[in-house]
Amino acid sequence: MTKAEIVSSISEKSGIEKGDVLATVEAFMENVKNALESGENVYLRGFGSFIIKKRAEKTGRNISKNTTIKIPAHNIPAFKPAKVFVEGVKKKVAVK
Repeated sequence: MTKAEIVSSISEKSGIEKGDVLATVEAFMENVKNALESGENVYLRGFGSFIIKKRAEKTGRNISKNTTIKIPAHNIPAFKPAKVFVEGVKKKVAVK
């Protein structure tokens, strides 16, 4: 499902114009991104959490040059779904 499909679906279900829904969805994504960039996790009860995962420094290989490189420690964004969310998806997938 794309962002455009999400906006259309919300617009149809709520009766709000697509432009307003798009602005809201964009603002939501921007807020989540800004929170993660500033080191904050975002918790949405019943849906899940947007969290920051810390990756330790590790050694990698550049196979084209046959050399080893050091990959520094870094943070990555991740999504951890809520237990209710996971259970709902498991039930729906098992039915199909």
